[in-house]
Amino acid sequence: MEQNAIVPFRIDIPQSALDDLRERLAHARFAAQLPAASNEWSAPEPPDQDWSRGAPDAWLRETVDHWRDGFDWRAFEERVNGIPQFVTEVDGQRIHFLHVRSSHPDATPLILTHGWPGSFVEFLHLIPLLTEPQQHGGAASDAFHVVIPSVPGFAFSAPLADASWDDTHVARAFAELMSRLGYERFVAQGGDYGAGVAPEIGRVAPERVIGVHVNGTTGTMPELPLPVEESATLTEGERRAIADIEAFQWQQMGYISIQATRPGLIGTMLADSPVAQLAWIMDKFQSWTWPVETPVFEILDRDVLLANASLYWLTATAGSAALTVYGHAGGWGEAKEKSGVPTAVINFAHDIAIRRYVEKENTVVRWTEVDRGGHFAALEEPDTLVADLRAFVAGLR
Repeated sequence: MEQNAIVPFRIDIPQSALDDLRERLAHARFAAQLPAASNEWSAPEPPDQDWSRGAPDAWLRETVDHWRDGFDWRAFEERVNGIPQFVTEVDGQRIHFLHVRSSHPDATPLILTHGWPGSFVEFLHLIPLLTEPQQHGGAASDAFHVVIPSVPGFAFSAPLADASWDDTHVARAFAELMSRLGYERFVAQGGDYGAGVAPEIGRVAPERVIGVHVNGTTGTMPELPLPVEESATLTEGERRAIADIEAFQWQQMGYISIQATRPGLIGTMLADSPVAQLAWIMDKFQSWTWPVETPVFEILDRDVLLANASLYWLTATAGSAALTVYGHAGGWGEAKEKSGVPTAVINFAHDIAIRRYVEKENTVVRWTEVDRGGHFAALEEPDTLVADLRAFVAGLR
């Protein structure tokens, strides 16, 4: 690819790859159902509803059947190919991205960064809300030109060119991408891993980033247990967040440890079994949506999540995604310098951001608490997320 070139892109998965997926799903080998977890405070969940050990057997079998016979990849592919897509190369790494300009020429440029176990799929239905707000409850002045890259190591921003793609390198690449698109000044938004990358773009290009908007946790989490004197100053809401962090560390840290230390192992296993790929990421969609006890397909669209799982499977990017997000030594818990860029945080019910700690690394000018919604805000609460982003950017004007 010619240096700095931006090349149109279309998804075109070979039919042989889809046939292979369907064949593997038809001959899937399932494990025996494990006993449900129980304790002295509650009775065990019914086997088909218990996620305490991972995806329940009955749920997994039913979902695999639908993935094989009910999900239409070609329809999804056609939908995405109706959106302008491109690839470019930055520092030897292919970057895939969607780029949709508003009909309003003076719209604010916006880059959206996804996380794990998501992808650019999370943002597809936000595009018309952002680019043409006058048709979706907003004003023309709220319009954005939208850029949605696939993080290096994910989907069509693969394979990884090298092992240097930590959040700072990703942030620099995304700032360069915005330059190539002619956007000198822009807003950065992200959730999950994107909630780390968006502020980092503000650190690497503070003179260019108008504002940073994040959902989900951002900033260094406190080291636990807290000193007694610090714990005594916590508000009731902060105590709940600390309790949630402690529960997460005891109950859900395993996936981080594995992906951080053995991303190649994850890549090998999940590149060979679509059922394993599905179960690995769906465990988190169930755990991190809100309310957590509600079946995930009652909250999120099943075919959207299967499109996301298909994307990981068809591009064989489970390992490279794990490496980018979790596998860089020193990235976790490392303090960051403030950029001075105005930052907004929207904290949904399932999230654990604590303002006093976020403010150590970010210039927070807007903080919104929402009593509903989970970790996947773009999918769960798109209208609330977009409204908060619009209000934040309007305030910066």
